[in-house]
Amino acid sequence: MNETRVRIEDEIGTSPGIHFNALVRDLSLAPGQIQYHVRRLIDDDRVVRHERFGRTHYYPPEYDEWERDAVAILRRETAGAVATTLYSRETARPGELTDALDIPRSTLEHHLSHLEDCGVVEREYVRGNRVSLSLARPSETAALLEAISPAPGTRLVDRFERLVDSLLDEE
Repeated sequence: MNETRVRIEDEIGTSPGIHFNALVRDLSLAPGQIQYHVRRLIDDDRVVRHERFGRTHYYPPEYDEWERDAVAILRRETAGAVATTLYSRETARPGELTDALDIPRSTLEHHLSHLEDCGVVEREYVRGNRVSLSLARPSETAALLEAISPAPGTRLVDRFERLVDSLLDEE
């Protein structure tokens, strides 16, 4: 196999869920070159292309649908922090998470909706219409959190969202 294709496949293997622009940046290759080789890797079933939340992610073929969805959302700093906090507490109420993470409720709800859509978080209504949150697959989620970390660009977007939400909450 071509040396460039091997580099791209290795990068996807070590950074599952990586985006196209991150491949270009991390490998210092031309976008057209990456595009050509990624297409060939997909055609050869060596890489899987997965679209989620308006972004395209690339994975090794051994990642199943749930893992691809989970990684796509867990790579985002705030969503990863929510999942990590839920893992350490087993269950939590939304107010407990906003306090623990120092984020506005609207930011929490935004990330919770994606986490629920991906089957990472479950919302249960208990006595008195109170909400209890927990991880749907705690051990698998913990393993994915250990394998990935949010990309710097994703951290920047999450921090900007937090800033805007906090400014809106002050009004």
